[in-house]
Amino acid sequence: MTIIQKLLALPHYRLTVLATLIMGIGGTLVSLFSQYVLKMNPCVMCIQQRMALVFIALISLLCLCLPLRKLGGRTLAAILLSVPTLFGLYIAVKQTWLQSLPPLQQPDCGAPWTFRLRGAPLFDLYEPLIRGTGRCGEIHYLFGISLPVWSAITFSVITLVIWGMWWKTRKTA
Repeated sequence: MTIIQKLLALPHYRLTVLATLIMGIGGTLVSLFSQYVLKMNPCVMCIQQRMALVFIALISLLCLCLPLRKLGGRTLAAILLSVPTLFGLYIAVKQTWLQSLPPLQQPDCGAPWTFRLRGAPLFDLYEPLIRGTGRCGEIHYLFGISLPVWSAITFSVITLVIWGMWWKTRKTA
C-alpha cells in the first residue's frame, strides 16, 4: 500500500486536519522564503500572519490527537483551528485596507517584534521567525498579487475547508 493510498484511507475529517497542517507549514515556509530568499522584509502585520500560520500548524498537530470520528472532536478541532485562522484573516484584511490608503494617511503599525521582544527568554531561538520592519504600508507582490491578499485567500480557504468538511460530516457519528 503506497503512502497516497494510506492517506486516502484516513477518515475524511482527519484528512482535512492533515491538510490544514500542510497548509500551515506550507504558508510558513513560503513566508520565510519570501523574506530570506526574495528579500521581502516583513512588517509587524506580516509577522502576525506568519505566527497565525505557525499556530494553525501546531493546533492541527494537536487536533490530530482528538477523537475526530465523533462530532464533538470534529467540532472542537474546527473551533480551535478557527481562532488563529480568523485572527490571520482579520490582520490580512486590515493590512490590505492600510495599504490601500495614500502614504501620508497610513498609520504606523508599531515597532518591529525583534525590538519588542529583545531580551525575552529563548529570543535567539525564535528571532528568525519574527525579524522584520515596522513599515506595514510597503507593498510586496507575488505573481502580481499583494502578500496580504494571498494571506487573506489562504486563511479563507483554510476556514472554508475546516467548516465545509465539518458541515459535510456533521451527521456521522
